[in-house]
Amino acid sequence: MKRLITIVLCVLPISLMAQTASIRIDNERVIGDIDPNIYGVFMEPIGRSTEIPVRNSLYGTLYDPSSPLANEDGFKTNYLEAMQELRITNMRWPGGNYVSGYNWKDGIGPKEQRPMRKDLAWGGYDPNFVGTDEWVKLNKAIGSENVICINLGLGDINDARYWIEYTNVKSGTYFSDLRVKYGNPEPYNVKYWCLGNEVDGSPWILGYKNAEDYCKIGLEAAKALKAVDSSIKLVAGGSSYYESTGIWIDWNRKIITAFSGVADYLSIHRYWHEGISDENRRNDYYSYMGESAMDFEEKITTPLAQVNVIKALYPQKKPLYLSVDEWSASGGNIRSVLANAMCLNSFIRHADFVKMANFTMMTSLLANDFVKGTTYQSPLFYAFKLFTTNCRGKSLDTYVQCDTFSVGRFSNIPYLDVTSVYSEEGKTIYINVVNRHKDKAITTEITNSGAAQFTGKAHISSIEGSLDEVYSSDKQSEYAPKEKETDIKNNKITYSFPPHSLTQIEVKVK
Repeated sequence: MKRLITIVLCVLPISLMAQTASIRIDNERVIGDIDPNIYGVFMEPIGRSTEIPVRNSLYGTLYDPSSPLANEDGFKTNYLEAMQELRITNMRWPGGNYVSGYNWKDGIGPKEQRPMRKDLAWGGYDPNFVGTDEWVKLNKAIGSENVICINLGLGDINDARYWIEYTNVKSGTYFSDLRVKYGNPEPYNVKYWCLGNEVDGSPWILGYKNAEDYCKIGLEAAKALKAVDSSIKLVAGGSSYYESTGIWIDWNRKIITAFSGVADYLSIHRYWHEGISDENRRNDYYSYMGESAMDFEEKITTPLAQVNVIKALYPQKKPLYLSVDEWSASGGNIRSVLANAMCLNSFIRHADFVKMANFTMMTSLLANDFVKGTTYQSPLFYAFKLFTTNCRGKSLDTYVQCDTFSVGRFSNIPYLDVTSVYSEEGKTIYINVVNRHKDKAITTEITNSGAAQFTGKAHISSIEGSLDEVYSSDKQSEYAPKEKETDIKNNKITYSFPPHSLTQIEVKVK
């Protein structure tokens, strides 16, 4: 009978199929706790300038002692205050591709004595003014955790061992005593350590390794780091090279097998536009909104399936979670805002597996007006804030029924991308909805099928905009979310989600 119903529905005219969409929530059907560490950022110095003073994504942008906005450590307070407002939880540093040619010892001691180096990854100069002590001070100013990525490209295990001695040993060793000598008597107790960066990226990375060689050096590095501080958490390097042959799947299988029981996280990197295989279609709206979204989701669900299979074959004493420690969708328009929101939705949807994520880059969360020399809060900032402020509870299994579309290699993509979060503290459910439809508002009935009932009024925050508009500081006063309330009737919310929009609905339950 079920099959017959499906067949009958398939032959109905499109006009008859169009109907009110539905979202059904049950606050007792919990996917998992949302780890606050998914609201992290990534930062590295990227730039090809060979001029002095060096200017790149770090120097002159975030770190500029000559700026009237600089704090006593040389970091610009407009960025620090923005990260505090966003409640950023951690920052991964110093790279990135940069780290595969980096020697951390170049970045300690008096700044005037630090060497100028050629940045082998990006081609510019590196003055090493921002080193370990400065990165730690930056995180302290923000209130975020340090996530250090060690050099397993051109670096060696002893360098990593000495680095953790410098950061985490109180005193009594050569490098811990150096930290004390340089004015930092207390250890930094850095908790998170990444075992290299993108070492499978043979076309671009310094010190490329195949999976077998990476496992050898990565496991030995893990052993050395743990010997210095057994309390740390380790991030093993999953694939970042998604070649069409699918070798990334085999890479992840080997890394998961080798590092299960050793590492706490498997790292992956994915940038939004990379999900569209045909570069000629990267400006196509539905390719961008659909194909890239499904590709991003696939890069999470594939290692999840692999971890579950390997866990069944080789039970371990501790779980292996996912860290998406480089991700973003670039662009200064509503499309990129919605894409970044869908990435955050993916992390929430897989809250039982994705336990850390780092947006690329920290400085991109504020928009720049290079003519005026100022920064401002764009819709991306506000979208991020909706998630980081409100979505910190339990991810709920959410049922969505709506019209779909197909593009590229993906079929039946729902126009509505939805997650829901339950905050026990506030007895509140937050529903995050991206309407991917280019032109059509989608009227939707939202119900709560659990024992708890919606109560009061639903508060709605929405971010909308023209697809053709490029954000500008001249319009920054218009970029905050639109706020309104709507009634709840019979435990049901009815709302029409505007085309190409992000909406967050906040509703109390009793």
